[in-house]
Amino acid sequence: MRKTLAGVFAIAIASLTACGGMDQASTTTNTPTSTTSSTPTGSAMGMTKTSDVFGPGCASVPQDGKGSLQGMAEDPVATAASNNPLLTKLVAAVKAANLVDTLNSQQAITVFAPADPAFAELGDAKFAELAGNPAALTPILQYHVVPMRYDAKGLQSAKTVKTLAGQDVTIAGSGDNLTVNGAPVLCGNIPTKNATVYVIDSVLMPTK
Repeated sequence: MRKTLAGVFAIAIASLTACGGMDQASTTTNTPTSTTSSTPTGSAMGMTKTSDVFGPGCASVPQDGKGSLQGMAEDPVATAASNNPLLTKLVAAVKAANLVDTLNSQQAITVFAPADPAFAELGDAKFAELAGNPAALTPILQYHVVPMRYDAKGLQSAKTVKTLAGQDVTIAGSGDNLTVNGAPVLCGNIPTKNATVYVIDSVLMPTK
């Protein structure tokens, strides 16, 4: 029997609550000297600074304002994403699934955030279909969220991480060649108030 949307939310929240060590806050006082790095860095607890970001897509992040790296670091993840021009489709999907408050209320998560062109590959009709069916959309979005905060080095060491959908994603490569289920990271180690974000070039689909 298909789970109700409320049931899906309850599972997501329970999964997040069950994970320990999630009361960390990101330190974001540093200003980046470069938007790319071949050797990503970060703390052992998965928190990063704006100077830790890497990847070719970081050049497309605004240099100032709320959508900039510093601006995103000051807001919880769903709010931060809403200010980033690379993530308008993801934000629309999160709103359609009613997950804004759920994501913003968490203390320490990792988010794999498909850039707009990734959603464009699904086609307008498919995107509209998913947006109109939160019960189908929510597990897909959960597959992009890990209930633990990882920096790039932590992901590389873990090799696989379990998402809120209950399924693993596979991490491969390193530096600017880091991938998530084969999807290249366009801009990684992005700090927000409660998450570390990796902008990727594909929408990840959980297996049925």
